[in-house]
Amino acid sequence: MVENTKSKKIKRIIWIILVIILLWISFGAGVYLTGKNEILKDLAAKEVVYVGKLLGKYQEVKPGTISQDIDFDLFWEVWDAIEETYVDKEDLNEKVLFYGALKGLVSSIGDPYTVFMDPKIAREFQDDLKGTFEGIGAEIGIKNDILTIIAPLPDMPAEKAGLRAGDLVLAINEESTLGISIDEAVSKIRGPKGTNVVLAIKRENEDQVREITITRGKIVVSSVRTNLRDDGIYSIKITNFNDDTQKLFNQAVRDIINNNPEGIILDLRNNPGGYLDTAIEISSEWIEDNVVVTEKYSDERMIEHLARGRARLKDFPTVVLVNQGSASASEIVSGALQDYGKAAVIGKQTFGKGSVQTLNKFDDGSSVKITVAKWLTPNKRSINDEGIMPDYEIDLTIEDYETNNDPQLDAAVALLKGEEISTSTPESADLDISTSTEDK
Repeated sequence: MVENTKSKKIKRIIWIILVIILLWISFGAGVYLTGKNEILKDLAAKEVVYVGKLLGKYQEVKPGTISQDIDFDLFWEVWDAIEETYVDKEDLNEKVLFYGALKGLVSSIGDPYTVFMDPKIAREFQDDLKGTFEGIGAEIGIKNDILTIIAPLPDMPAEKAGLRAGDLVLAINEESTLGISIDEAVSKIRGPKGTNVVLAIKRENEDQVREITITRGKIVVSSVRTNLRDDGIYSIKITNFNDDTQKLFNQAVRDIINNNPEGIILDLRNNPGGYLDTAIEISSEWIEDNVVVTEKYSDERMIEHLARGRARLKDFPTVVLVNQGSASASEIVSGALQDYGKAAVIGKQTFGKGSVQTLNKFDDGSSVKITVAKWLTPNKRSINDEGIMPDYEIDLTIEDYETNNDPQLDAAVALLKGEEISTSTPESADLDISTSTEDK
């Protein structure tokens, strides 16, 4: 019994000693790890402050993980700091803060066409494509970091007030547009029918800034307008590539076939674009089985979009009218017809919006447009970098605009009739659109 008792005491002492040793080891390891973490923290801070990189940047990244050591706790720390210390905290709206954070995330990419849209803006974007909304009736874009009028829509408040394609918008209701995003600008310009918005604009070749007051209205846009002229030329004006465009254009094609005109004028001036598929469908009425446009991705992958194989208008002499307000899908059509020699292009160099956006919709009604590729014409010209240069460069001046003259349209008619036109034609232009109509 005595030996058993001594043995138990010895074991207990040994266990106590082991526990004390383990505690010291743990404490020592904790001090070491803490010290190491402080060193790493200090290194990380120096890396960020002085070098501009984050630790872990060059490590192998697992799929679905972030490539750099980013602490998302910082987001909530900033959020809490705003809610706790902002002077007018009673005016804060958490949903507005949340959507604002998402807008900032997307805008940090630096691409004006990659944008986050809250539910209100997303609904307005869908209304645009349907062709019905309330506002001034003008398409806008960011050109050289400046808010720019791409195209005032025909017979809409913006055009009636004197707004023109290419006008630089410096302020909206006396608020500077410096650094503004497209969706923010649209939100500020739009408003209920009957209300006013004041735009401060700078026009090319003018020194002074002019203020234009525009009374908003209900904008209902029929995207295709046609006219069989008395001289036997058929005019097709496409204002947008929207939901109704393909149906209306098909009606125009049938009308052309029935009337057998001497030629076609496809007017894409001030057309800011729209659906890619619609642009391909329209191009397919002249192009039978070739590439209409190519999408080029960041990994150099190419996707070619082929014509649909109809080409019902391929034998009709055609002229395409473009200007600085022709963008996106209208540049696809004019570029494709120009590359294949299916049409002469008259006017001014186009806007140069040749990128591809995908639209991702979310459950709360918001959405994000992300630029995923650039468009190339059949001859591999980059629309985004160059725009479409006309075969016959003819301007429409302020004096022409104010006196209701249209030298671009006049030149198109003259060219279709085989007459001489006064133009600064590029030396590379060598076109023959005098196709006989007898074989149509």
